[in-house]
Amino acid sequence: MSEEGVVRRVSVAGSDRPISVLPVAGIFGANASGKTAVLEAMEDMCIAVMKSFHRKDPTESMGRRPFLLDGESRGRPSSFETELIVGGVRWQYGFDIDDRRVLSEYAYHFPKGRQALVFHREPDSVALGSSLRSSGRVLRSLLRSHYLLLSVAGAAEIEGLEALYGWFQSNLLLTKPTKRGWGSALTADLVQSPHTKPSVLSLLRYADLGVVDAHKEPPDPELVERVRQALRGAHNSREAIGTDDELVIEGAMRLTHSSPAGEWQLEPEDESQGTQAWLSLIGPVLSALNGGTVLLVDELDASLHPHIVRSLIRLFQDDHTNPRCAQLIFNSHDTGVLGDSDRRSIGRDQIWFTNKDLAGVTSLYPLTDFAPRRDDAVERRYLHGRYGAVPLMNPADAERALGLVDA
Repeated sequence: MSEEGVVRRVSVAGSDRPISVLPVAGIFGANASGKTAVLEAMEDMCIAVMKSFHRKDPTESMGRRPFLLDGESRGRPSSFETELIVGGVRWQYGFDIDDRRVLSEYAYHFPKGRQALVFHREPDSVALGSSLRSSGRVLRSLLRSHYLLLSVAGAAEIEGLEALYGWFQSNLLLTKPTKRGWGSALTADLVQSPHTKPSVLSLLRYADLGVVDAHKEPPDPELVERVRQALRGAHNSREAIGTDDELVIEGAMRLTHSSPAGEWQLEPEDESQGTQAWLSLIGPVLSALNGGTVLLVDELDASLHPHIVRSLIRLFQDDHTNPRCAQLIFNSHDTGVLGDSDRRSIGRDQIWFTNKDLAGVTSLYPLTDFAPRRDDAVERRYLHGRYGAVPLMNPADAERALGLVDA
């Protein structure tokens, strides 16, 4: 269902058959239908793994986001589960948590093609597989009811779980229009290196922004100290990441623009929203492509021209620009990405929808549930409501609102 050359074949230990992997997935749906929540859930899982062991106060919240539109649901546990391939080995990992403790946690791997226990943890017991038995005493001595075992193992550098923990360290980073700071700071870091600056400049020029050069400016020392005081007490960099204050600490990017009158440097705050949006994406995109990691982007089309959006997607789809099988998971309102007939940026098997029912519960489902044909006008069908995931708008509400205004 995807274009030829898009699907990647990934070799897996213990099997002669490679697994087919898609480099891009796009999520579409109405406003407030849960598109961002899907990406945030992935980020929350990652933050839990990275932060859990550093949460010293057992009464501190586990950081989950329960369903808020139903009083009973707020007290129910949150479940997280993922399947991934690390170093050619397939893993299954997941956990259940409530506001204060870990209710269950497990990890299995398939080093020879068959499922093997790494660990399975319940509130009152921990079962360890053969790969962790030599470390069992250390793990049990460090484990607490509000610690994820994987978080403990990562902090203690326990052999046997370093690959799984390491995957969470560099994957599932979420960039959003409301937290562009960390992405721009990452771009600024890449500009400082002579090895990566040409790539940053190429993408800046590619977007036709009139930019001919860029450099990172050192921050104002007095301003840095004020920001550090404001951020003091943050326990984990992944939670604090993404603020404009962090960008101040890191130092701002200064771009050089070309015009018939010469070359000019603008203050960062004078750059257009589109330039700032693209600048905040370049660093995360290049880092994901270079590292073969998973990048999450909320509102990919925010302040960006559709041609730039399609070009960014193409960077991940093309195995020449994405040789390490990095993955992009995004949501968007740019329906042009869906396309009509066979002219689309992503394949039919890369399109997902979110739909919210009357109780406010989000469902995530793929376009393939509708058995689309290759020549289906997916964009037109989506806008006509054939797949759901569009707002149900009553013109009478707007008319009543205008009546109130007139009154």
